[in-house]
Amino acid sequence: MQVLKDLPLIQHPDLLVGTETGDDAGVFRLQDNLALVFTMDFFPPVVDDPYDFGAIAAANALSDVYAMGGKPLLALNIVGFPNSLPKEILGDILKGGYAKAQEASCLIVGGHTVDDEEPKYGMAVVGTVTPGQQVTNAGAKPGDRLVLTKPLGTGVITTAAKQGVASDDVLQGAVDTMATLNQRASEAMMQVGPHACTDITGFGLMGHLEGMVRGSGVGARIHLDKIPVLPGVADLLAKGVAPGGTHRNLSGVEAITQWHSNVSEEDKLLLCDAQTSGGLLIAVAPEKAEQLLAELQARSVEGARVVGEITDGPEPRIEVLP
Repeated sequence: MQVLKDLPLIQHPDLLVGTETGDDAGVFRLQDNLALVFTMDFFPPVVDDPYDFGAIAAANALSDVYAMGGKPLLALNIVGFPNSLPKEILGDILKGGYAKAQEASCLIVGGHTVDDEEPKYGMAVVGTVTPGQQVTNAGAKPGDRLVLTKPLGTGVITTAAKQGVASDDVLQGAVDTMATLNQRASEAMMQVGPHACTDITGFGLMGHLEGMVRGSGVGARIHLDKIPVLPGVADLLAKGVAPGGTHRNLSGVEAITQWHSNVSEEDKLLLCDAQTSGGLLIAVAPEKAEQLLAELQARSVEGARVVGEITDGPEPRIEVLP
């Protein structure tokens, strides 16, 4: 947002969601019953297997559409790839992306590739939503329950894998989580009717929650003991494993966060862990929280939990309890 503050604010009567709150995607109304959701995301490999990397990157790019309550329609591949690597690797990356897009009923209709020293892959995605039904990060209300649909810890695990200290089963658990689409979670959310939503990616749970409370003009409270965590993460954090982005995320939220004295440094890093293709964080009215959990369970979204609540307050503030 520091860079964007010097750019002109784009306004248009049909631009339903722009850049003001740093939301997950832009939304533009074409007609009374149809709006387009625009987003894009790409990054370097987070795992060694090319196919898995492609699937994870595609799931991550599609996630922004799901967070807005939309349905993906079309996508374009975004590729950076070095000439020095075998082209079969790029083929496997693209196969992973195509498989995940097919699962989402999203058509990949082209893309662009540049020569790059480090491989990078992702997608620009267009989805659809009914105007007025789009979900933003700026509608949370005091009393809302916060529901998280995926466990935390993918940043810690992928960093451990790069350091050679993550077991195969721990890494596979992270891969499976990252490659899981947020489609069913989004469908459950839209069935119930949320007040706000964001997906948890590079800024971690705390960073994306900060965006929600700032955009909504509210505060929030997180209960550490309710947070779902991937197997193996606690042991890795105890060994000092955490990506640089996670440490930066922690520094970034310190000014607005009140940590309970029993919250450890490892706990703080977990809540700030830079996720790839993380879950949805949904703010829902308290009387709808159980219904949302039931809808998620019915769609086999395992492990979703109420992890906190939205609080009233004139200043954005996040309280973390043990």
